[in-house]
Amino acid sequence: MASMQKRLQKELLALQNDPPPGMTLNEKSVQNSITQWIVDMEGAPGTLYEGEKFQLLFKFSSRYPFDSPQVMFTGDNIPVHPHVYSNGHICLSILTEDWSPALSVQSVCLSIISMLSSCKEKRRPPDNSFYVRTCNKNPKKTKWWYHGGAWNLLDWEQIMHDWELMFNQTNTDTEGHSGS
Repeated sequence: MASMQKRLQKELLALQNDPPPGMTLNEKSVQNSITQWIVDMEGAPGTLYEGEKFQLLFKFSSRYPFDSPQVMFTGDNIPVHPHVYSNGHICLSILTEDWSPALSVQSVCLSIISMLSSCKEKRRPPDNSFYVRTCNKNPKKTKWWYHGGAWNLLDWEQIMHDWELMFNQTNTDTEGHSGS
């Protein structure tokens, strides 16, 4: 626990003294607990999100930095983006399977800024409604799928369709066959 707190203190100071562009630590969020932070974010100039204000919620487990932080958008303004669900969950590989203890809060913030800044069209993920209805409150419990070196959505509808095809094919193959 002591190493986690030491690491968080170091990252907290780094975020206060040298925040990524458009990011500011919400000082009130860390007054009571070092394991939960809110970072205020402003959309980068020249992007679809220019001038918009967002909040990121970071939650750190006792296993940080070996486990990634839980990170999600929170508040009244969740960005409309192909990798951001309307409940604030973010589909970004470094928040799950590509996490490394060498990464930091600052690197996560920069990745999220980059993700938003490279967006060409404001839209929700295609499975947003289904995902938001059925997901765990903790986005780290989601099994995201990533393709081609980039983060992509977990397409539940396609998974269910493929599963039904496989299930129906298996049933068709076994129907009418005896055990001999």
